[in-house]
Amino acid sequence: MAYKHVDILTAQSPKRPGDVCGDVLSWRRDATATTAVLADGIGSGVRAHIAATLCASRLMALIEGGASLRHAVGELVRTMEGNRDPSRPFAAFAVARVLNDGQATVLGYEMPGTVLLSGRHAAPLPQRTVTLGTALVGEASCYLEPGEGLLLVSDGITQSGLGRGLANGWGLEAAAQFARDGLVAGRRLADVPCAVHDEARQHWGPDRGDDCTAVLVSCRLGNTINILTGPPSDRRHDAEAIAAFLAAEGLKVVCGATTAAIVARCLGRKVDIEQDPRSLVAPPRYCIEGIDLVTEGAVTLTQVYNVIDESPDRHEEDSGVTDLCGLLWSADRVNITVGVAANPANGTISFRQQGILPRTTIIPLLRDKLEKSGKLVLVRHI
Repeated sequence: MAYKHVDILTAQSPKRPGDVCGDVLSWRRDATATTAVLADGIGSGVRAHIAATLCASRLMALIEGGASLRHAVGELVRTMEGNRDPSRPFAAFAVARVLNDGQATVLGYEMPGTVLLSGRHAAPLPQRTVTLGTALVGEASCYLEPGEGLLLVSDGITQSGLGRGLANGWGLEAAAQFARDGLVAGRRLADVPCAVHDEARQHWGPDRGDDCTAVLVSCRLGNTINILTGPPSDRRHDAEAIAAFLAAEGLKVVCGATTAAIVARCLGRKVDIEQDPRSLVAPPRYCIEGIDLVTEGAVTLTQVYNVIDESPDRHEEDSGVTDLCGLLWSADRVNITVGVAANPANGTISFRQQGILPRTTIIPLLRDKLEKSGKLVLVRHI
């Protein structure tokens, strides 16, 4: 099944220019889903921001701890219901969770509904009311195809214009109609949050308003890269490991001379080494028919980690390092299979002297960098 990647785009402004916003967005990506929480602290300014931050952080902590979405929302609702005293931090919130196959669920507590964006259509997503503890929560679900998305908004959007010509505020239906008109006119899906936000600001006018946030949770086909580095711990599993690697969706990259030899043996093909490499720093590339990129192992991975944050414009040379950086930049999901067989060379003093890190060290570091850039990184050891 093709991997569907979820992008999160936000347009936000505080009630008063220069103040902190009382709306807070938090999101996380894991092996099965992308989860986004929009929390709206009561009031505005610092106090509202703190309340919203506590709310979003609490919900994410529950989910990261293994709680189901409904259980996590139920726990947070119970806390919020107990915080209705003005002296305690209170926040409304909406959480959208989109599985990697596109199945989406939205739960909202005292928040406006959600708008479904599809092609040139936009409309409020039908929701049902469920009881969690002593509170009523709106719940909606749908299936997102690539090019479709969910628009979450704070009440600063739906109530915009209140007291300034719109008796009940702009409202979710009108905001959805505005989004639909823009899509019909050719507006890109990614531009919808800013357009909706800016229109709400116009309704408020320069001297009135509320914190305004519009969040787009959109789905598209993701780019996947599969990296195999290091031999399996047991040679008897070589063929099985290589078969699983080759069967995976996406581009295939092999890092390591020994790993390349194993792949070539299992494929019945030869390994060729790059002749006259242009780089004076990066190791030469290898080539195996049917594999998208083959490089040296520990040195290449260490150099990739060192320069992956740099702008592509600064990469002046052509090498396995720049090739791998380019593939990682374009990837949404990175599957890394790490063979854990011992490599005596990684423990030599010469490796340490050159600052070359073994796989067991460099892979977690590289994973952290890639995840911070918004990519889904899955590491498996064999």
